[in-house]
Amino acid sequence: MPLNPAIVIPTYWATDPSQPGVYDHATSIDEPLPELARCLDSLDDVRGVMRTIILVVAPPNAQAAARARINAIVRDHEGLSPYVVGAPEARLIAAHIESLCPGIDGEPVSLRGYGAIRNLGLAVCAVLGYDVAVFVDGDEVTLSPDFLVDAVFGLGHLTRQDLKILAKTGHFVDADGSHLADGGKRRFWERWWSKREEFNEWMSSALAGTRICRSNYVCGGCLAIHASAFSQVPFDPWITRGEDLDYLFNLRLSGFEMWFDNKWYVRHLPPATPDEPNRFLQDIYRWLYERAKLAFCSQRQELHQVTPASLMPYPGRWISPEVEERISKTILARVVAGPGRRQSFAIWCRGIDEARSYASANAQNYARLLSFWPTAIDGLWNDEELAAKIAEIQTKRPEPVPRRGGTKSKGRDQRQDDQRRAESRPQGQDKAQTQGENRNDTTTSREEEA
Repeated sequence: MPLNPAIVIPTYWATDPSQPGVYDHATSIDEPLPELARCLDSLDDVRGVMRTIILVVAPPNAQAAARARINAIVRDHEGLSPYVVGAPEARLIAAHIESLCPGIDGEPVSLRGYGAIRNLGLAVCAVLGYDVAVFVDGDEVTLSPDFLVDAVFGLGHLTRQDLKILAKTGHFVDADGSHLADGGKRRFWERWWSKREEFNEWMSSALAGTRICRSNYVCGGCLAIHASAFSQVPFDPWITRGEDLDYLFNLRLSGFEMWFDNKWYVRHLPPATPDEPNRFLQDIYRWLYERAKLAFCSQRQELHQVTPASLMPYPGRWISPEVEERISKTILARVVAGPGRRQSFAIWCRGIDEARSYASANAQNYARLLSFWPTAIDGLWNDEELAAKIAEIQTKRPEPVPRRGGTKSKGRDQRQDDQRRAESRPQGQDKAQTQGENRNDTTTSREEEA
């Protein structure tokens, strides 16, 4: 049977993206050239787009304004069948899941936390009956009219080892067209925390091999998941960063695989992000939680083991005991010579212990979510009544269209001209999310993930 894919775009907005508690790579509400418009411009050239689901992530004080900006942007892209999902729609879906799964913990589906946001995208696909979720990030552009053809290439087919391909990732090139992480000289405090060399070793091998191979890597902005996989395996709402790579571990826990397609890629054009101590702290939470979660799951008979040895050269070391030494050496280097020495010292004094406590307290949560998730997706699947309620919310919430200088929202050609004229403008500040605000991340650049 032919596949029925929907493109899912999580898009992040804030009144002041430089402030703590704001998502990585959030777009300013008054940004004249928003990344989402550029992304949708590229998708206009893609053949076969049936539905584009846009998830509106913004703090409460910016939700209405963000929705208004997005509504204005999508009016130029009606051919993409845009379906905008904001806070009221998310609450309705979350409430429906709670009714289907009484006793479910936390916020598995919401517009808060990177893993939960991606789960919301899967849930919307289920409600609308799309059997493939194709994730694209708002700060990316597609490079080929065959983007969707490449996205579903191989999905549902068997490998020579009789393994079914139900989840696959592409990758991204940077503004210079490079497929690899920046190989420049590392700063002193990056010596034990950079993943560039091991990532490039794996990626170089994968790029030189067959088109489809078993993956040790996931690009959340170039990711296709078949319903046979996403109906069984959710993203982890408790992971603080790197929920895309974590999804590879989750698949393996459930007996599935992530596959890598070396012919499928996008261009990633993120704003510059400074090396902030909070981002480093989020990574500490991430890896300590990851190790605790995998250790707990390894004791469950119904789950498969995920071992460091099976993920070499990358990212195996990061789920091994070695990561503890890397944390200690890196924090010492950052206290001595890194950015934000005072904040780094606070991480040394309190942050590491708090991260260990978080990992211990939440290590069991994902295994429990796995037991609820199939019921949730099954109950959501092709739910026409729920879809009608969502449509009613959207029609009852008209948003004002932002005007600039008394003119209508700029069209595609004008935005492209503006983009070319604005190439030299200063890039945005770091959008790292604080631990108190969110349990999150998405891969924001190859250097950060790699």
